[in-house]
Amino acid sequence: MPRVLLLGAGKIGRMIARLLHDSGDYEVCVGDVSEAALQRLAERVPVETRIVDARHPEGLRAALQGRHAVISALTYHFNVAVAQAAVAEGLSYFDLTEDLATARQVQALAPKLQPGQVLMPQCGLAPGFISIVAAHLAGEFEQLDSVRMRVGALPTFPSNMLKYNLTWSTDGLINEYCNLCEVIHDGRPLEVLPLEGVEEFSLDGVRYEAFHTSGGLGTLCGTLAGRVRELNYKTIRYPGHRDLMQFLLGELRLRERRELLRDLLEQAVPVTFQDVVVTFCTVTGARRGQFVQLTDARKIYSQTIGEEMWSAIQITTAAAVSAVLDLHTFGRLPSGRLVRQEEVPLPEFLANRFGRYYDVTPPPRLFAPLGPADQARLS
Repeated sequence: MPRVLLLGAGKIGRMIARLLHDSGDYEVCVGDVSEAALQRLAERVPVETRIVDARHPEGLRAALQGRHAVISALTYHFNVAVAQAAVAEGLSYFDLTEDLATARQVQALAPKLQPGQVLMPQCGLAPGFISIVAAHLAGEFEQLDSVRMRVGALPTFPSNMLKYNLTWSTDGLINEYCNLCEVIHDGRPLEVLPLEGVEEFSLDGVRYEAFHTSGGLGTLCGTLAGRVRELNYKTIRYPGHRDLMQFLLGELRLRERRELLRDLLEQAVPVTFQDVVVTFCTVTGARRGQFVQLTDARKIYSQTIGEEMWSAIQITTAAAVSAVLDLHTFGRLPSGRLVRQEEVPLPEFLANRFGRYYDVTPPPRLFAPLGPADQARLS
């Protein structure tokens, strides 16, 4: 049975632990620096836990020994150290980072991989699943024109002026709102300011706004360079959110005081588990002699799993990384190298027992049974 070290016992880590443990096919050990966080997790999910401080290389390497793979659900600051240790110990590595600099440092470790290992950063919702969708749609065209990716995790019942609740990492949220954003414009790769490029659209009768944020494209700028006229990623929010954030970050210059901004958000904006994840990807180009648009739009809601309510962002993020781990375990992905999200076939992802959470029509089952060939690989 594959032995997985999951680093991070926070909101997303707990969900990953639940999914992998409930599958019955993974031996999961969860590591975190917080004993209280590990205890909360162990009370709900019967997995092995241990204190692991990613700042201490020796303890980190000791925790990795004897494992087949490591998933980092830590804040992005620790991912490079975890990836370096994983590569040195011969483990496959998966993370959820949206931070561009961190992702590039992790990707640079690929030449050191051994046969059977994979290096797979950015395995969450965005970056992650949305790149899988975009690549699938792009594959339907003989010639690409534009690829537009829109993703948001929103409260189902917005009740404050921001029309927003904290649903995941505050550090990650601030990073996306403050760092430069990659795009391809008129065929040229550029960096643009976050919170710019505001647009509005409606989906199922609900009005949304979207604006540039950092990191959501993953590696698509490199993959589609020279093949597409326009490529961009924007975060979805309810109308009015962007202007208030621009006031905080720009006018009050909290972009320059991120620790203060984090403290303000976490003290004033409550967490919610009643949320909806919206993904909206539109690709245009030449197809069978016509200029055509193809769109993939999804809404995933919070739900009860294992007698506990889980938010949509927990479910979608954890399901994405669990699905690509599963596909790697059963030999459905390349090995011995860096694997980009856009290399994952969307039909296989959605057919996977974890990826089914994104297959909203019909509603996903919790887990699908393994076939004889997959059972044999695990024995």
